Amino acid sequence: MRITVLIVMLGALAASAASASAAASGPAPATAAFDAASAYLASPAAHVPRPAAIPQPRDNEPNQFQASLPIVINTWPFTDATRAAWASITTPSTSAVDAVEIGCTVCEIEQCDGSVGYGGSPNEDGETTLDAMIMDGITHDVGSIGCIKRVKSAISVARKVMEHTTHTLLVGEDATRFAVSMGFKEESLTTNNSISIYQSWKAQNCQPNYRLDTLPDANTSCGPYKPAPNTSNRGSSRYHTSPRINPAVGPGNHDTVGMIVIDANGNVAGGTSTNGASHKVPGRVGDSPITGSGAYVDNNVGGAAATGDGDVMMRFLPSYQAVRNMEAGMTPTAAAEDALRRIAKFYPNYLGALVAVNKQGQFGGAAHGWNFSYSVRNSTMSDVTVFSVTPLDAKP
Repeated sequence: MRITVLIVMLGALAASAASASAAASGPAPATAAFDAASAYLASPAAHVPRPAAIPQPRDNEPNQFQASLPIVINTWPFTDATRAAWASITTPSTSAVDAVEIGCTVCEIEQCDGSVGYGGSPNEDGETTLDAMIMDGITHDVGSIGCIKRVKSAISVARKVMEHTTHTLLVGEDATRFAVSMGFKEESLTTNNSISIYQSWKAQNCQPNYRLDTLPDANTSCGPYKPAPNTSNRGSSRYHTSPRINPAVGPGNHDTVGMIVIDANGNVAGGTSTNGASHKVPGRVGDSPITGSGAYVDNNVGGAAATGDGDVMMRFLPSYQAVRNMEAGMTPTAAAEDALRRIAKFYPNYLGALVAVNKQGQFGGAAHGWNFSYSVRNSTMSDVTVFSVTPLDAKP
């Protein structure tokens, strides 16, 4: 009963989010998705404990969860985001794009696992910056923002890029300036928690970090850094024999929310939101806002979304690869596994994961280097189901 009431309530708010984009006299376009997400988080459904994860069925195993539309799937057990998106997409007046924006906004407000939204993953200067993207599978239109500062609603700013410019990606201070021009509030993303994380890192001589070949030695010291002598020859044999892996990457500091939504008519949308890598070099943009890496959708096929070591993964566009694999006839699970194996061929120690869903509503996930779980809701489920995935490189 509570879930039914929530769907009705969020339906009205999601409808207002959709109409706000079209009506100048409606609610401020910068806050419509935020209002819908906030309404969900104020409801009893937001306080339901995360369900225990169940093992993902293999393609050749019996599966009680049949392919069905509409469907919401997202990385990690961020179940409030899944429920909010489901409540939106089951309302006739809202679109898959609306549902993605609302679902990711919930994670931004909740600061999912400290890796999404404000107050997490401070950079080398102690500042939190945000990356996000949103994509429409009907038109292949994309809006992305990278390294945006002092604006909390990253996914909504990305949507404004998609709807109010002919560009795909805006970054840094100019992305902030764009957001303010679109009606978003400029405010600090720093919290007591992010200050504590930063101070603890500084007290540990800035370890770990993402620097290479510097003076002072980044393995033992904080900056400011300069290039060490005789280390700037990118053509040297070192770079051909030792792929650059991020030693600072690990569970808890690369947990992007990546979400794919398919509505009852088969229209697909995808999105991502993250505060990136903890202690990153200022100015760094990860894979989340990169089309085809963080997420990719195609109305004729389905969609995929990624999480993990973005500096490695963006070199291979795994979400795009997974979608193309499904187009070639692979199941979502096989498509995701193949996309990750292509990366592991060159980076056997990287951490990454994918979720994928085809236009029929079949879904699956894959992981490499770490334990991974993802959340799904469709009409065959009474609530969100969380699936655990065994890493491809796990030893038997």
